[in-house]
Amino acid sequence: MVLYTPLSTDEIFPGEEEGMELVSYQGKSVFVKKTEQGELQLVQLLSTDPQDFLNSNFAPGSILPTDRVQPLRK
Repeated sequence: MVLYTPLSTDEIFPGEEEGMELVSYQGKSVFVKKTEQGELQLVQLLSTDPQDFLNSNFAPGSILPTDRVQPLRK
C-alpha cells in the first residue's frame, strides 16, 4: 500500500507509548484506548474501504464491547 500524505508516520499510525492498542473489531483494524472505567474507546479506524468510515460502529469515541475485540499485536 502506498500512502501519499504530508503527515508523519507517527501521526497516521500512533505508537503504543500513547496508551493505544491495535485490535481487530468486526474484522477491521482499529486503535483503541482504555478509559478510566476500563472500557475500550475507539480512537482510529485503519481501513482502505470508504464505506467503513460511514459505519457509525467505527465512529471515533465509540465504546466497543470488549467481548468482540481481539488483540492484533503486543
